[in-house]
Amino acid sequence: MEAIRKQASKLREQVARQQQAVLKQFGGGYADSVFADEGEAQQHSKLEKLYISTRAAKHFQRDIVRGVEGYIVTGSKQVELGNKLCDDGKKYGVENTCTSGSTLSRAALSFAKARSLMEKERANLLKAFGTQVAEPLRAMVMGAPLEDARHLAQRYDRMRQEAEAQAIEVSKRQMKLRETSGNGDMISRLEAAESKLQELKSNMGTLGKEAVAAMTAVEAQQQRLTLQRLIAMVESERSYHQRVLQILDQLEREMVSERQRIEGAPPPVIENSMPPPPAYEEVNGIFMRTPTVAELVETVEHFLAEAIQSYRAESETELNLSTGDYIVVRKVKFVNFAFVSNNGWAEGECRGKAGWFPSEFIEKRDRVLASKVAQVF
Repeated sequence: MEAIRKQASKLREQVARQQQAVLKQFGGGYADSVFADEGEAQQHSKLEKLYISTRAAKHFQRDIVRGVEGYIVTGSKQVELGNKLCDDGKKYGVENTCTSGSTLSRAALSFAKARSLMEKERANLLKAFGTQVAEPLRAMVMGAPLEDARHLAQRYDRMRQEAEAQAIEVSKRQMKLRETSGNGDMISRLEAAESKLQELKSNMGTLGKEAVAAMTAVEAQQQRLTLQRLIAMVESERSYHQRVLQILDQLEREMVSERQRIEGAPPPVIENSMPPPPAYEEVNGIFMRTPTVAELVETVEHFLAEAIQSYRAESETELNLSTGDYIVVRKVKFVNFAFVSNNGWAEGECRGKAGWFPSEFIEKRDRVLASKVAQVF
């Protein structure tokens, strides 16, 4: 529709130029003075500028509306994705199964809460864009004042072309009357044409003033309303970012505090439920002294074992082990008690040293490579 209007305007301009050329060629001095009024010329020029200005402003308003509508569509999708992320954070925070603490759960809940608040702010921003920017501008683009003013300008333009055509008609009749001995009929027709031309010029002047006033009012309204809506859009977005920044600052403080609490906490103490090994002298004493009747040795057994993990001795009575070491484990059975001991410790010899070590660090071996035997002694 806009393309058709542009084409029609271009055609009118071409017709007007052709009529002016005809006026200059056939109209003589009278034709040149038909539209020589300076006030009318200024009015016509101003109306043309107003028409161009309001059309450009209308297109700009329409572009803003389209851009805001696209932003709202995209933003609504982002709100949807943000709310999904919020739900995921809440779900993990509530259903946490971590066995080493609830730090991440609390962080997930804080993140979900902050994300929910941010998405609400985004939704409010999109709503403000729609109600405060897109709707008012769309109403003005499609509104009656602009269309009425443009119709007045178009009516003025058509009336001006009609007056130009009537001026050509008057000029022709004047030339014909001068070339021939005119009769009463020719004179009366000339007078009627001149009268019609004066009427058109008068109506054209009145209509031109109305069109200029209407277009001026519309132009002022366009400039004022568009600027107001742009300011409203900037203020809404600025307010949105300020509130989101406050939410993020609070979230960061909470999460950094949680991280500092974790990093500053002492390492967890692993309680060793295993009692210390018996004094090594006690065992040696059993072998060095003559046992009592109650302590008579029933059997003394030895077996080879391999260290399945390393062990660092914590006292002089204990034995250092490295993974893969072979140990001669001494299993002494007395009438009333036996070693390997019942308290989780075993006693044996490795690399020429004897001592205690946790029995769970070794596994019994029935066979040992000959090259490994030397390591034991």
